[in-house]
Amino acid sequence: MKLDDRVAVVTGASRGIGRATALALAADGAQVAVNYRTGKDEALEVVARIEAAGGRAAAFQADVSDHEQATALMAEVLETFGDLHILVNNAGVSKDSLIYHMAPEDWLDVMKVNFGGVFNCTKAVLDHFMKTRDGVIVNVSSVMGERGWTGESNYAASKGAVDAFTRSAAIELARFSIRVNAVLPGFAPTDLVAALSSGEVAKNLKRQIPMRDFATVEQVASAIRFLSGPESEYMTGVLLNIDGGGMAGLGLGRPKW
Repeated sequence: MKLDDRVAVVTGASRGIGRATALALAADGAQVAVNYRTGKDEALEVVARIEAAGGRAAAFQADVSDHEQATALMAEVLETFGDLHILVNNAGVSKDSLIYHMAPEDWLDVMKVNFGGVFNCTKAVLDHFMKTRDGVIVNVSSVMGERGWTGESNYAASKGAVDAFTRSAAIELARFSIRVNAVLPGFAPTDLVAALSSGEVAKNLKRQIPMRDFATVEQVASAIRFLSGPESEYMTGVLLNIDGGGMAGLGLGRPKW
């Protein structure tokens, strides 16, 4: 397995893309720190699944939007596993609203978690990664960071910040052999987009995707696994779309015939 002897921490790993990522990394040999903020039972279930398959994992509670908690999280992971090689910044929230109705705390809370968590955790691992010159950071962004959507201005802005930070961090940290990339999922059935992933809304959205379907969380996790491993060792500063072709064109461009 290609991630044998590697230690990974996945933030927001109790559900959705984070959960699928923790399982994918463990399946390829990595020891996984499963971070959660409130979903303790779900995080412990992820740990139990990894251990049942013969892997090693542990759950760690921390709110990564808080700098001190993010720093303490990385210190605890290092103490538990003795090393750290992979950071997946996945934790995220959404508070969708039209700009006219959006309260100040709605954009600030989203920015604190979605971008603040990326910044806090990245900064928290740098001492170790720079010392060992062996670190991989994968940020979970969104196609929303590259495009606009009604009611998503705060979420889109937070992911746009993640994209810009990914590029800048990749440039700064390359001399320490630290790679920084991001995945940009399109629509995937997670709690964050629950209202968009079923019924007529989902049908209409799928018609706008060339591959006519949403991504699964496992497909997104597979891309994160790729960026975490040796196959992508010459890739840094990459924003990798996982959107079924949704961002490839201006609409579907279908001719009348």
